[in-house]
Amino acid sequence: MDNSIQEIFFKFLNQFTFDENDLDYTLIPKYAQSLQALAEVSNSGVQVFDINKKQMVFFSSNIGKALGYAPADYEDLNYKFFETKMHPEEQYQLALKGASALKLFNAFSKDEKLNHKAIYEFRMLNAEGKYIRVIDQYQVLELDKKGQIWLMLSMVDVSPNQESDSPIKCQILNFRTGNFIAFDTEEQPELELTKRELEILKLVKQGYLSKEISDKLSISVHTVNTHRYRVLEKLGANNSFEAVVFASKYGLLD
Repeated sequence: MDNSIQEIFFKFLNQFTFDENDLDYTLIPKYAQSLQALAEVSNSGVQVFDINKKQMVFFSSNIGKALGYAPADYEDLNYKFFETKMHPEEQYQLALKGASALKLFNAFSKDEKLNHKAIYEFRMLNAEGKYIRVIDQYQVLELDKKGQIWLMLSMVDVSPNQESDSPIKCQILNFRTGNFIAFDTEEQPELELTKRELEILKLVKQGYLSKEISDKLSISVHTVNTHRYRVLEKLGANNSFEAVVFASKYGLLD
């Protein structure tokens, strides 16, 4: 990745602070054995990224076979080789989307973090000098004791969609419910929440119920629910969970 892309990621990752006493690093070699077997059976590229160390702590280059490369092409460089094969026009967009997706995950509750994955579709250069579409699925592998994202698992495969003019795709999937959150919008929507609406939405994010919010803010439950309904309308959300997700995505809860 070039410096501008690294800067996007590391600027965000620097917001995470860890106590290494809360991190069990004996887990990584245990995962590595299972993940290597998975990579060999599926021919997927499998990698684990450590947010604390800000580096890849496991990498299987099996995706190289699917792209037509010989092991000698990439063995010394490993994942850095594949970074150079990403379409140059898409690297920057992927960096932005990746940072935004992590920000979204960070806003989830502990259980929600473990129930979602981010799915990206983009182009990589194969051994024949042609760009083909690949699909990269990221999900949380381990949290620290405070519920922060620590280890992220990535699996890369050749995409069944090989339409050359298709744009980068990114979506968030709740793989427990099958619900998708579209994540392809580039521009922030024209919306503005009032101070009271933001105040209530932040309390909703913290897990407070309408009655608890009404007591906390000394307003009626009816007023709380009216504000909540208006927030859903403004954000185009179907429920409070989606409202929190969308508001976090667009930086409204920062």
